[in-house]
Amino acid sequence: MRQITVSELKDRLDAGDSPLLLDVREPWELRVCALPGALHIPMRQVPARLGELDPDREIVVVCHHGVRSYQVVRFMEQQGFTNAINLAGGVDAWAREVDPEMAKY
Repeated sequence: MRQITVSELKDRLDAGDSPLLLDVREPWELRVCALPGALHIPMRQVPARLGELDPDREIVVVCHHGVRSYQVVRFMEQQGFTNAINLAGGVDAWAREVDPEMAKY
């Protein structure tokens, strides 16, 4: 399984890369904080909504600490997605290492 750190993702985004950011957290979590431009599909809905995603596109899966996103990436890989990447540390690491102004929970 591929993983990316928050600093690596920040560098790639700053360089103009545009992977799909897939946030698999619950709606209440997004009301606290979110990465700009991320597509929101709660983890429990991913199996039913997988057809909305391009299996060939690079997709960085995001959650709070990187545990749910890890599970989603493993599921996506089992379904034939070869470019799914887990954001290690999730939005918590993003808030601590990249954007200290971001709300934490």
